[in-house]
Amino acid sequence: MISVNQLSLHFGGFELFRDLSFMINPRDRIGLVGRNGTGKTTLLKILVGEIRDYEGIVSKPTDITYGYLPQQIAVKDGKTVFDEAISAFEEVLLLEHKIRQVNIELNHRKDYQSDEYNKLIHDLSEANERFAIIGGSSIHADVEQTLIGLGFRAGDFDRQTNEFSGGWRMRIELAKILLKKPQVLLLDEPTNHLDIESIQWMESFLAGYPGAVVLISHDRAFLDNVTNRTIEISLGKIYDYKVPYSQYIVLHKERREQQMAAFRNQQKLIGKTEDFIERFRYKATKAVQVQSRIKQLEKIERLEVDDIDNSVMKFRFPPARQSGNIVVEIKQLSKNYGDIMVLNDVEMTITKGEKVAFVGRNGEGKTTLSKIITGELDCEGTCKLGHNVKIGYFAQNQDELMDEAKTVFETIDEAATGEMRTKVRDLLGAFLFGGEDIDKKVKVLSGGERSRLALAKMLLQPVNLLVLDEPTNHLDMASKDILKQALLNYDGTILLVSHDRDFLNGLTSKVFEFRNNKIKEYIGGIYEFLEKKKIATLSELERRDKTGNTSKDAESSENKILYEQRKEIDRNIKRIEVRIMKSEDFIHQSEMKMNELNRQMSSPDSTHDHSVFQKYESLKTQIDEEMTRWEKYHNELEEWKSRRNRQ
Repeated sequence: MISVNQLSLHFGGFELFRDLSFMINPRDRIGLVGRNGTGKTTLLKILVGEIRDYEGIVSKPTDITYGYLPQQIAVKDGKTVFDEAISAFEEVLLLEHKIRQVNIELNHRKDYQSDEYNKLIHDLSEANERFAIIGGSSIHADVEQTLIGLGFRAGDFDRQTNEFSGGWRMRIELAKILLKKPQVLLLDEPTNHLDIESIQWMESFLAGYPGAVVLISHDRAFLDNVTNRTIEISLGKIYDYKVPYSQYIVLHKERREQQMAAFRNQQKLIGKTEDFIERFRYKATKAVQVQSRIKQLEKIERLEVDDIDNSVMKFRFPPARQSGNIVVEIKQLSKNYGDIMVLNDVEMTITKGEKVAFVGRNGEGKTTLSKIITGELDCEGTCKLGHNVKIGYFAQNQDELMDEAKTVFETIDEAATGEMRTKVRDLLGAFLFGGEDIDKKVKVLSGGERSRLALAKMLLQPVNLLVLDEPTNHLDMASKDILKQALLNYDGTILLVSHDRDFLNGLTSKVFEFRNNKIKEYIGGIYEFLEKKKIATLSELERRDKTGNTSKDAESSENKILYEQRKEIDRNIKRIEVRIMKSEDFIHQSEMKMNELNRQMSSPDSTHDHSVFQKYESLKTQIDEEMTRWEKYHNELEEWKSRRNRQ
């Protein structure tokens, strides 16, 4: 389907890619992996056509359709969430408009035998047929299902897009891309703005997706559950494995070991041959053997060992100073944002040395409670820190909190105090900011670089409570592994908000689930939490009836009833919208006729019989009556829309 052949790309004197070649087939699920800065995002932009200044050939069918989700987007305002999402069905919406217009015109025509009338019938038939083929009747249900799968509630559908944060607006764009069902999905870090439940829904969606998927992600569990092929970019080259990420790690290690073994054996053979040639080069009795060895040496195809990018962060958190046994104590805590209740009468105790995870859907209060604990937000009730507790806080929007006009060095140097000021360059080097990198402005840093810089700032002061809100967003696999190991070795207390199941696994020993304004405590790790909930994923937290049996059947039946009710409401809304269009068309046509009659009556050169005035008065009466009906239709429409919102 898409062929990349001998692709090379240079930025000034820097070579990003060198002779890359690979194919993307119709049902491929490709995970694009590699360290931050190796060119993964650039490769996606080349595939979608945003970057064209490269060497080599990228061949693709002219009619191929793409869905590209970049890391950063700009969502247009002025629409509701539902209207923005349904705009993905551009062809369906145009067909709906055309069908309405043709029906209105047919309703006003009486020339049933004319060619124009027959053409309108033909156009209507074609439009209806195309509408049915592309599934036009199900688009409202598709939009609802996709938005709910990505974490929106039904009550969010009629809210304006500008009421939502950047992460939620990214979900709206992702919904539009998924609804368009392009032949190739190109997704750049799609899980960064999703909670665990939405990630699980997306895994299921992509599993049955009929097109090709190429995605960049640093979420191992997501890659393993979605991909069937892994393409690694390293030092300008690619390595293509027809397996998911975890199997790729094993095969990559085996390939490297085999490559090194073959290289060492060849070097040993070459060394022995060169020694023989050097020892007997000038002995006449060995001349034939020497020449034979020289020819043998010339024929050897020299093996090369692939370069490996061994650059990694090197850090440990400073030893935590002693704190009281109770680190955080929360009693009867509630938090509202205006009329919206986020947390209601919650209780929580975190003790010294615990490593706890906050999980749950976005918007359930994980970040809010983190900010209350760090003192950034107030609340009702009690949130008390223990004796001698000092907090280190990594905010979810850490990249937005930095001064983009400052350099990397200035960012750390200004935050450092005392002895740490003499170690700023060493600290930055440990976080892969070496040489000229320390003079880069924050505004030009990638997401991964900003995350590393924020982590470096956390090491400037010894703390005994780490509050980390999505610290792995934008970090590559190697950096995440090092951060995880540093947290495992940390002797203080950790409160971790994350949607990365692989990162949480083995790191935390207690899970707090946020749901319906409450918090529930589970002892154990993330997968023990899943097991206790008796679900394979977090995509559904089952309700139980009084007998202890799952109420899936009842819930399914209830959902079907709600769906049928929603369909009936939508049909009534469409019916009334057609009536309104017909009414508006009648009023428009009648007003044009009235204007013409008015022009005739106003002309000083014309004489009129009494019938002209009668026609004028009759039209005026008809317009007044139609305006009354039009107003009634609008009232009915508002009532039906209100019912849909209440459902």
